[in-house]
Amino acid sequence: MTTLGLRRVPSQSRREHVADILRSAITEGQLKPGDRLIEIDLAKELGTSRAPVREALRQLEEQGLVASYPYRGSEVLGVSQDEVEQVLVPIRITLERFAYSRALGRLSQDDFHQLQELVNEMEAAARDGSTERLADADVRFHELIIVRSEQRHCLQIWKTIEPRVRAYFRRDAPAHADARTVPAQHQELLDVLKTGSETAVLDAIDHHIHIHLSPGVASDEG
Repeated sequence: MTTLGLRRVPSQSRREHVADILRSAITEGQLKPGDRLIEIDLAKELGTSRAPVREALRQLEEQGLVASYPYRGSEVLGVSQDEVEQVLVPIRITLERFAYSRALGRLSQDDFHQLQELVNEMEAAARDGSTERLADADVRFHELIIVRSEQRHCLQIWKTIEPRVRAYFRRDAPAHADARTVPAQHQELLDVLKTGSETAVLDAIDHHIHIHLSPGVASDEG
């Protein structure tokens, strides 16, 4: 198994702490599709008992990052291109069209400043070749707007799919001919948001989400 190089976890909230560590390792590519997750090995490495590890794996299975099989234990799930096209993209388009239209009248100058900072962070990550930072800033850009929509059900749905979205953002980042296209696409979306035109914003978010499909590379489910 891949060594995670993790510090021992505190006694409180062990399950959440273990789940956070494993989720990060999966979405950042440290643990790869098909890698087996052995409870006893993880417990030893994290300095905890098997119970919080077992509970954390169940939580990650609910989020679609891990699969459990009889007699085989748990293993990391990949994100297939079919899932991206047939599940995640349609959900994102429905969710973000609704949330962005509701956020338009609520975005402040400070919000626009934060969004610009995230675009700047994407540019720096692209220059440095950091797919992890690039994917993280990408996710935070979209989440900020969903939060500003003040539609709690939208945020709840987003939180449910976010680990899978982050995983496919990170998976597809190296497939871009030029990583600088990612911040450029977000700058275009931000510029449209600043116009306040709902029609333009809805067209822009449709285009923005669909354009993520172009660099997609098929990946097994694991």
